[in-house]
Amino acid sequence: MKELLYLKDDQIKEFIEKLFLSYRDTFSDSKTVLDKYSLGIAHNKVLHILSTHKGITIGELLSKLKITKQSLNRILRDLIKIEVITFRKNLKDTRVKHVYLNGKGEKIFSEIFSKQKKRIYKALLSSSAKEVVDFNKVLKKLINTDERI
Repeated sequence: MKELLYLKDDQIKEFIEKLFLSYRDTFSDSKTVLDKYSLGIAHNKVLHILSTHKGITIGELLSKLKITKQSLNRILRDLIKIEVITFRKNLKDTRVKHVYLNGKGEKIFSEIFSKQKKRIYKALLSSSAKEVVDFNKVLKKLINTDERI
């Protein structure tokens, strides 16, 4: 473990490249589904978050995606246009909107997810339990590290 303390810049660059390539390949697997509905990676991210955080508010969605309101509005307009999301006002504060995938949205996300799941599943199955747990720990530490730097 001590050798990790002495990682050279080239090794870190190689790790970053592997993160980039794995991200690229995982999201390119779903490109055919996205193209079928004239959607892109940004739409995919929103669909994913809506599928895992049912009824998320616009503010929470902005916070998770770390994008501007203008960018999110463009994505949401596209998703409204193809009729895959619905909004519900908060019962206590009607200014707050909750966003949900409707049946069509769930179907599209399911198509996308099944494509991505194949690659992830294959990688996890060919890894030991320790590799999976350790990799997951490293990924969790990469998320929001800017707050700890």
